[in-house]
Amino acid sequence: MLNDFFSKLPYMGTLQDRIAELMQATGLTVGQMADIAGVSSSAASQWKDGPTKALKTGPATRLAERTGYMARWIADGDGPKKISTPYMKWNVEPGPDIRGQVPLISWVQAGKWSGAVDPRHPCDADVWLDCPVTHSSSTFALRVRGDSMTAPHGNSRTYPEGCIIFVDAERRNPANGDRVLARLEGTDEVTFKIYKHEDGRQWLQPLNPAHEPIRSAFCVLGKVLGKWEDG
Repeated sequence: MLNDFFSKLPYMGTLQDRIAELMQATGLTVGQMADIAGVSSSAASQWKDGPTKALKTGPATRLAERTGYMARWIADGDGPKKISTPYMKWNVEPGPDIRGQVPLISWVQAGKWSGAVDPRHPCDADVWLDCPVTHSSSTFALRVRGDSMTAPHGNSRTYPEGCIIFVDAERRNPANGDRVLARLEGTDEVTFKIYKHEDGRQWLQPLNPAHEPIRSAFCVLGKVLGKWEDG
């Protein structure tokens, strides 16, 4: 079921309501919350008592990693509220990755996933999928289009059209040979290829030899963590 990992509760209308709930559930003080989020105590006090209406992505993501609440919900009250596992105490050091569900988005949405990593955009998805590997809160899923990443017969690492890939948008510094999602500079065109970097040159290499490498300028939108396809 789509909500095996998440619980959706009624929208909390103000940031102050959400911060009050988070503090009550976790036992965090304003000072502890400020330390986790990387802001001043006065800024955290404004979240609790002041006119602040929404959080920026960075502080919300750091709070999410330490509390079990979703960054998107903390920031603006939208989307799933939290992972349905016990919250993490503020003084426990969790890893940066989580397991859970990720949004299945379109290639058009993926093309807008540039600039600063923001898990709230464009995650307005109707379908959420279980991701079987650890990933950041900025991970999303895409259904592969075309056959450029369909490997020749006998190669086990192939990505046929229609299979689903999981992309972590916080992993934007790939190593040579990593599978990546990239956007061609100056366009909204998004492509899934192998990242190649040799002798100071970088390009995007298809698995299918019938397709040409892409040598024009591009930016990496995220590293592909794995795939899923119908059995």
